[in-house]
Amino acid sequence: MSRATKSRGPGRRPGAPDTRGEIIEVARAEFAARGFEGTSIRGVARAAGVDPALIHHYFGSKDDLFLAVMDVPFDPRDFVKLMVDSPYDEVGTIVVRTFLGLWERSEIQQRFRGLLGSALTNEAAAELMRTALTRLLFDAVADRIHEEDGRLRANLAGSQLIGLAMARYVIRLEPLASTPTDEVIAWIAPTLQRYLHGPTPG
Repeated sequence: MSRATKSRGPGRRPGAPDTRGEIIEVARAEFAARGFEGTSIRGVARAAGVDPALIHHYFGSKDDLFLAVMDVPFDPRDFVKLMVDSPYDEVGTIVVRTFLGLWERSEIQQRFRGLLGSALTNEAAAELMRTALTRLLFDAVADRIHEEDGRLRANLAGSQLIGLAMARYVIRLEPLASTPTDEVIAWIAPTLQRYLHGPTPG
């Protein structure tokens, strides 16, 4: 028996070609059952029969593991950075253009449609989606808006984008589905700008 074999703890499997996928499946069940806060890297490792260091090796942080579970076709943290770093009076246009640009890519659109479809028909998938949107997108945007109603503003902006995607790319509602992208941006961007940085109604 080799020294490496002797030193490996009982019940722990080394990395293998399918280990990453197995960890994702176990993590998906853990997140669905325990929620984001109740799930730990150590708990996922225990359920998967691997060393926690292996999960850190494959995924890095718990946020990164969660993104892998969601199979999100882009990192929402990059989207948050875009919203924060964009010129104040152009953020609506830049965000809508970037969002539509993602949906216009067929491979990304297919994955988005799968995520939305799962969330609409499966409560566990819907809970994972709510967690992903809240933790990695809406809360992060709200923290950077620096407004008392920042979380509501972030939710409203998100609802505008999700509704747009559903109507244009999933339901394919006409004439919106075939309207040129630049024209859609011209309609939607001012509304998004108002949600994020406009005066509070009332």
